[in-house]
Amino acid sequence: MIFDALDLSDVPGELKPAVVASLRAADVSEGHLSVELVDEARIRDLNREHRGLDRPTDVLSFPIDEDGEVAGPRELGDVVICPERAADVTEAAVHGVLHLCGFDHESDDGEMLAVQDEVMSQLGAGAG
Repeated sequence: MIFDALDLSDVPGELKPAVVASLRAADVSEGHLSVELVDEARIRDLNREHRGLDRPTDVLSFPIDEDGEVAGPRELGDVVICPERAADVTEAAVHGVLHLCGFDHESDDGEMLAVQDEVMSQLGAGAG
């Protein structure tokens, strides 16, 4: 799989390996995504606004081109991570990117978390 069509310019350098590994595991080889690190107040605002939950969380994902059927470069979406809330920021990035790629641990039969564990294992960070 060729990853030349990925735009990771809006991903912090230390998280790029986790993002690439997650995209590879999801068989996604093109598109743009961003990863932003925020404080507890900001992620709480986002969680309240988008999920109706008035509390901070570790990671949120905001998919954009969910079906991949768009003209022009694919916009995968945004991952927002609160390092203060994340037990492991790398794992939060993996988790968020898998959500952007269409995985949903709340409705699958453990597939997403199995893929997440495999990616973390590949990164040498162990399974979460």
